[in-house]
Amino acid sequence: MAALLYRLGSFAARRAWQVIVAWVVILGVSVGAFLAFGGSLSNSFDIPGTASGAVVDELTQELPDSAGMTASVVYQTDDGAPFTDEQKQAISDAAAGAEDLDDIAAVIDPFDAQQQQADGAQQLADAQTQITDGRSQLDAGQAQLDAGQAQLDAGQAQLDAARAQAEAIGAGPQQLAALDQQQAQLDAQTAALQTQQTTIDDSRAELEDQAEQVELGTTLLDLSDGIGVVSEDGSTAIVNVTFDETRLELPEEAKQTTIDHFESEPIDGVSVYFGSELAQGVPELFGIGEAIGLVFAAVVLIVTLGSLLAAALPIVTALVGIGVGVTASLSFSGIVDMASITPVLGVMLGLAVGIDYSLFIVYRHRKQLLRGVPVGESIGLATGTSGTAVVFAGSTVIVALLALNVTGIPFLGLMGTVGAVCVAVAVLVAISLAPAILGLLGMRLLSRRKQAAIGVETAPAKAPQQIKPMSNLRAILTVLGTVVALLVIAIPSLSMRLGLPDGGSEPAGSTSYQAFQIIEEEFGAGANGPLLVTATASDPISDDDLVATQVAVAQQLADLDDVAAVAPIATSDDGTLLAFQVVPEEGPNSESTEQLVQDIRALPPVDGDLTLGVAGQAASNIDISQALSDALPIYLLVVVGLSFLIMVMVFRSLLVPIIATGGFVLSLFATYGLIVGVFQYGWGASLIGLDSTGPILSFLPVILVGILFGLAMDYQLFLASGMREAYVHGSSAKLAVAQGFRAGRSVVTAAAFIMVSVFGGFIFSQSTMIRSIGFGLAFGVLLDAFVVRMLLMPALMHLLGRSAWWLPRWLDRVIPNVDLEGVSLERDHPGMQVGGVPHTT
Repeated sequence: MAALLYRLGSFAARRAWQVIVAWVVILGVSVGAFLAFGGSLSNSFDIPGTASGAVVDELTQELPDSAGMTASVVYQTDDGAPFTDEQKQAISDAAAGAEDLDDIAAVIDPFDAQQQQADGAQQLADAQTQITDGRSQLDAGQAQLDAGQAQLDAGQAQLDAARAQAEAIGAGPQQLAALDQQQAQLDAQTAALQTQQTTIDDSRAELEDQAEQVELGTTLLDLSDGIGVVSEDGSTAIVNVTFDETRLELPEEAKQTTIDHFESEPIDGVSVYFGSELAQGVPELFGIGEAIGLVFAAVVLIVTLGSLLAAALPIVTALVGIGVGVTASLSFSGIVDMASITPVLGVMLGLAVGIDYSLFIVYRHRKQLLRGVPVGESIGLATGTSGTAVVFAGSTVIVALLALNVTGIPFLGLMGTVGAVCVAVAVLVAISLAPAILGLLGMRLLSRRKQAAIGVETAPAKAPQQIKPMSNLRAILTVLGTVVALLVIAIPSLSMRLGLPDGGSEPAGSTSYQAFQIIEEEFGAGANGPLLVTATASDPISDDDLVATQVAVAQQLADLDDVAAVAPIATSDDGTLLAFQVVPEEGPNSESTEQLVQDIRALPPVDGDLTLGVAGQAASNIDISQALSDALPIYLLVVVGLSFLIMVMVFRSLLVPIIATGGFVLSLFATYGLIVGVFQYGWGASLIGLDSTGPILSFLPVILVGILFGLAMDYQLFLASGMREAYVHGSSAKLAVAQGFRAGRSVVTAAAFIMVSVFGGFIFSQSTMIRSIGFGLAFGVLLDAFVVRMLLMPALMHLLGRSAWWLPRWLDRVIPNVDLEGVSLERDHPGMQVGGVPHTT
């Protein structure tokens, strides 16, 4: 590998303009592909195949009008007064006009909905009054019938007595005929009374059926109390828009068209705000914070490399790298669903590793120039030695990122792939474009003062023989101190809650944040994240039983804790699927709402037949978190396993990869602890301008595992390779630790500060998602580079001594020799010796 990269570096230095033009062409092709084929980015993080996704699929089949994404458009008067009739009409006209837009299935006019709700309540009240009046009338009619029946009974008794008397005295036929005629009249009257009784009984039964339906309707009305679209004071109204497609499939253009429609005709005295479903902003790729981070990185480069020209080179090559990597990746956004955060992650990684990887080669080249090595020879040697470490360091990052595809989560796998592409481009740029530019610069890379000192600065501050290993006591105290400190910092990670961003996590002042706050104040926190609950029946529900079934389901849902209101919203044509809206007491990211989703899913079938399902943001959060939790063990196994094999091959040791991985686990959980403390608990949130706290971004822990593991192994490679280099050149194991650490600490320190600066710039992004990722990466690198790699790892290596480099003989014969230390180059190129000490960085 070292010999191959030596030839590549030498070729790039000799044919500098050809290499530079080739990269310019590649950049142009990438930009052209992006302009020609690039599409829109999405803010959806749904995962197909989840429990909530199954509910949405069922709704798509049976109730398509209820399956699409629902978004809120909030109107509020500027002075807090109730809407005027003119303002109401303008809002209604806007709602009606939105129904004609493409991709929109239905639009609910808030004032029509309010009127329908009032009319329904009035109808129930009127029906209740009619039932009460009807019962009174029936009772009066029954009393009359009872009185008539009493009269008939008395007449019958008299007639029976008269007949008995007539028969006793032997009355003649004429007298008996007269009695028979009277009996016939009584029988006719009795029959008429029975007919009237039957009529009254039938009317009473019908009235009781009506009373039962009214009672059921009243129960549903009471259970839905709290679901509204117009505030009590009449100053706020919500237009609910339902789209044809689900959140995962809805194009971003449809959202923007909807926003443009409602903003097209402003209403005097009324402001309009859009929920995060519509207006969650696509984060910018590069802003002020990122620019400041880049400036800090430039300062570190100037201090490290000693000149503006040398400091500019890593930045230029990194910019070329992210230009190629990001635009090439975005060119596929027209054919694949790409989350808006994906290219930002590519910019983060491409910029950070691009600067670092070029820095390692430039730093090595600069040291060799100061020793008097010719320019062309020095470029080849720097590429062959430091370039080899760059390739293997980049490989660990690429493996970790590509392994995100094994999670089976599409948006996460795509994020990892784009990140891996950007890192791969950064590696290629570092080992080809950087040597080419170095070839053009020649000796101008050094300042005039440094050029005059060539051949003089041949020894480091301390000669190798003056470097002494640390004491065993110091090593033990360092190990104990760093481990305890990292464990203490990691404590908050034990209470980490995961979720997806909602309107409350948007920047203060944004339309999504204001819509979220207005809805919470006027309609309750749960109105920002209603749940969609389905009840599936094995047999069709008849029209006669429909309301009773709806009440049974709604009542069981309402009896759960933290339910503010329940309302039926739709029934399938075949009567096998019922849909309900459930408004929780708290917002979509609250613990109580998450528990409510679990409670609903744990309910047994209603009436033994109706199976419940839940969809909505809170349900999606739970499903995404569960899917990530299930995928994490496999992901860790793949990442750690492959990286372990790479490190065994590079270091030819078993213990070095083990302690490298163990140290990473400590720094990872410490990073989790810092993230939870700031973004969930709000400790020091104001220092970074964080307006609100909440759950941690659900996929952040997995993303950090992949990226930080790769970056941690970068620094492990550059430090431990120096230690191994000193060891294989004859130094004792403990002395080699001190020599290798001293040889590599300056450039690794600079590289780590550059990483922290670049990632830290993203902490001040307007997007909470970007903030948390930038924060996690910045502090993850800070902890791992300066605590684990520069304190814990050297101390452990010192305590292990020679056993740190132990490798079974059979394995030593099997694994290939990657020559990370450039031994093959050293035999043919004496200029590899930097200050008398072999050095790979």
